[in-house]
This record gives sequence, structure tokens and C-alpha cells, in this order.
Amino acid sequence: MFRKGEYVIYGNNGICCIEEIGVPRDTPLGDSGKEYYTLAPVFSSGKIYAPLDTKVFMRPILTKRQAERLISQIPHIQAEEIEGKDARALGEKYKDCLDTHQCEDLVRLIKTVYRKEKSLEESGKKLAKTEREYGNLAKELLHREFSMALEVPYEDVENYITEKVAALQK
Repeated sequence: MFRKGEYVIYGNNGICCIEEIGVPRDTPLGDSGKEYYTLAPVFSSGKIYAPLDTKVFMRPILTKRQAERLISQIPHIQAEEIEGKDARALGEKYKDCLDTHQCEDLVRLIKTVYRKEKSLEESGKKLAKTEREYGNLAKELLHREFSMALEVPYEDVENYITEKVAALQK
């Protein structure tokens, strides 16, 4: 069970703060007597009411130490070899990667899309819009979590990662 005030990844909603735990007041949900997490998305507005026994994926965000450790592992996380040109199959593969909600998989997806984009550019081609969107979404999710864990402004996360990885490679 999570605690009030804790930050969690909640499904595809991203990072949320647990504002309350219990029977929601002033909502029709309270009539059921069932307990809910009242979640406030950090990077969007609104409230989410998630039953304590929700089937939606939920995990605590990375700690600062976990984020720093993951950054140190970035050079060792390998991009996947992507075969074929079937956009639908690629989209499914990328979606599966996102659906794990694991930061290592987000790094892998980002590296895979980046490597493919560079390879295509060398032959005068462009990355498909869907692939670019999945890469951007993975980057956004990862950077938001790093921003919260490391207490670094979101817009500074990419430079932070780049500097840390460069320092490791010296």
C-alpha cells in the first residue's frame, strides 16, 4: 500500500501525488464505501480516483539514488535491433516497451529510436511519425521522472544526463 504524499507512476497518466487514501468525500464514489487513492497528476490537471485494489499499474517513482544509478547504466543499456518496416508491428513493439513502465525500457526505447533515426538520415530518409512520437513519449516520461527524483527542472534534465554520462566516460 502506498502512503499519502507519496509520488507514484499511475498507468499511462505518469507521475501522480497521492493526496488522500480512503472513501472519497463529495463524489458519487463515496457512496460505495470502497477506499480509493485520490491522485493528483503532477504534469496535468484534475484528480484520479483509483481503488486500492486497482488493476492499473502503479509504482513509486525512482529515488534520487536509483535515478543516479540508472544514469550511470545508460551507456550499457543496448538499443534493440529493429527488423522490418511494418509500422503496425513496430508500434506494438514500442507500446509494449512503454507498458512495462520501467525506466530501463524507456532508455532502451529512446536509444533504439535515436539509432534508427540516425541510420535513416545517413541514407537520406526520415523516421516514421509514429516512431518519433513513441521516442518523444518515452523521453518525456523518463525526463519527468528524473526531474522529480533528482529535483532538477524538467527542461534541464537532458543536459544533466548528458553531463553525467560524459563524466562517466572520461
